[in-house]
Amino acid sequence: MSTTLEAVLNRTFAAIAHDPGLAKVEVAADCALTGVHEVDARLANHVLRADQPPVLGGDGAGPTPGEIALAALGACHAQTYRVWSEKLGIRIDDVTVDVRADVDVHGFFGLDEGVRPGFETVSIEARISGPEAPERYEQLRRAVHDHSPVLDVFRNTVPVKTSMSMR
Repeated sequence: MSTTLEAVLNRTFAAIAHDPGLAKVEVAADCALTGVHEVDARLANHVLRADQPPVLGGDGAGPTPGEIALAALGACHAQTYRVWSEKLGIRIDDVTVDVRADVDVHGFFGLDEGVRPGFETVSIEARISGPEAPERYEQLRRAVHDHSPVLDVFRNTVPVKTSMSMR
């Protein structure tokens, strides 16, 4: 049974309008160290393996956590383009998103406490094709910039609680 994205979105919007509590969901990743650097991340019904390259002591059995974060940002951006193209009635034929980041590992390894352990800069390049006027695609780009959930995580401080328990 095939259904259009527009129909799915309309049903979702109607359900949320009827019961606003449906808009609040929990997203989870349960991660276990399974090797030197290998980590199996359980995400709903999927398992994603993260690792480090051999130069950092890993086996290269999967992408690094930083690469996974960039992939999450790019995937979310592409999906947000798709959703907002439907909401705005803007036709898109193709969307690709490339995400790049600069990182200085001095911070991660504690070699320079003045260097942050995460990304220094992140750049996103979206390439889009379709029959609309450039102004319409600029309207879409602004909507994506304002509504991409993972971009929001990268751009804004999110409260994080940490804890540890002993087994």
